[in-house]
Amino acid sequence: MTVSVVLFTSDLRVQDHPPMRAALEGGGEVVPLFVRDPAVERAGFAAPNRLAFLADCLRDLDQTLRGLGGRLVVRSGEVVEEVSRVVRQADADEVHMAAGYTAFARAREAGLRRALEAEGCRLYVHEGVGGVVPPGDITPQGSGHFAVFTPYYKRWRAEPPRTPLSAPQKLRVPTGLRSEEVPGAAELSGVSPGLAPGGEREGRKQLRYWLSHHVESYEERHDDLAGDATSRLSAHLHFGTLSAREVVFRASRGGGPGAAAFIRQVCWRDFHQQVLAARPEAARQDYRSRDDHWRRGPEAEADLAAWREGRTGYPVVDAAMRQLAHEGWMHNRGRLIAASFLTKTLYVDWREGARHFLSLLVDGDVANNQLNWQWVAGTGTDSRPNRVLNPVLQGRRYDPHGAYVRRWVPELAGLGGAAIHEPWRLTGAERAAYDYPDPLIALPEGLARFRDARRLLPPDVFDAESTRVAPGDAAR
Repeated sequence: MTVSVVLFTSDLRVQDHPPMRAALEGGGEVVPLFVRDPAVERAGFAAPNRLAFLADCLRDLDQTLRGLGGRLVVRSGEVVEEVSRVVRQADADEVHMAAGYTAFARAREAGLRRALEAEGCRLYVHEGVGGVVPPGDITPQGSGHFAVFTPYYKRWRAEPPRTPLSAPQKLRVPTGLRSEEVPGAAELSGVSPGLAPGGEREGRKQLRYWLSHHVESYEERHDDLAGDATSRLSAHLHFGTLSAREVVFRASRGGGPGAAAFIRQVCWRDFHQQVLAARPEAARQDYRSRDDHWRRGPEAEADLAAWREGRTGYPVVDAAMRQLAHEGWMHNRGRLIAASFLTKTLYVDWREGARHFLSLLVDGDVANNQLNWQWVAGTGTDSRPNRVLNPVLQGRRYDPHGAYVRRWVPELAGLGGAAIHEPWRLTGAERAAYDYPDPLIALPEGLARFRDARRLLPPDVFDAESTRVAPGDAAR
């Protein structure tokens, strides 16, 4: 009888899980394993919000597996050492896992392959578990990856869909394997108070709600900041409590322009994965250098601190940053506005913003986070790298009644009309009644500084009433 180990990473589910299906095909025993790797923390990926969400996911996965007659085995330590130890303890013949596409995931896979070969155990790496189309499956002629989204999307949509796999009916786990307790979210410090719960059951519940209530209106409402009409599936896609293939499959069955727009945005996840798989250095370096000399020094540090705290003096920017702090999540239009303000108006390095987002975002994914930041900063794949979003115009357009600002910037709750997006225009006595900072910089001054830094003529700078959707909106 064969014994197989299924190593869970960012695929914490039983529905549509190719590694689990392959492990069960032999008819033997299966060890569902998750390793809490200290290397993840050393690499800066283990933010409190993601650790709390992960704890929910692991407890939920364990409960589901117990309902199938099995359980989840949790270990702590270096992945290669712990997997090898479990292989020896269970006398396992093979290990199954999902493919990863970051430099970290590739190094982990290579180390596992070497170690397991020494143990006489085979490693099977399954593609397409974390996304819809694996990186490298579709490529442009003469290049290893697509650098422009639209042609990639056309090829991506032409790929034949795969029907999602059903969950297993039963599971047999070898006896005698030690497993650790998973800490609860309440035991972790630094967790955002409004963080949503994790786990496959929560993800499937959210998916059912989204498809039955909001997907049809997605095309019209995805940018409505106060309406909160995006899917909020991003954390579940990041941790793999939902299969991206199943999400697209189920959304496609509904049809309509809303579903099509939603699916297009899910495609951005795969687009960014294939960019990062081909150019892993883009997690740290400009994908396309603009020869930026980002602001440094005490003044830039003070501006960065005010941005982090949601005290820039621009209400829609501050609302977005405060939502991030409270929920560990931000509406995608808010992400676009906040990122543009930091990189284009304050002219602060995109890596500083990306680092702060990764410290809080429950859906903090290296490919999506870093490459979205580069898209906004103009160092990535955006075909209009010098667009600058005006936060006042963006607020008027996407929060026209100021409900989003009032929700997250309560000191301005008493303001009405145009003043909600331009409180500095109040008279002296009115202004004194609101404990809200003056703008860090006047918008024309910020625009002029950015134009000078990139040596642009005025027609080369695009403002901000752009209706273009920010990449990855469907997942947020």
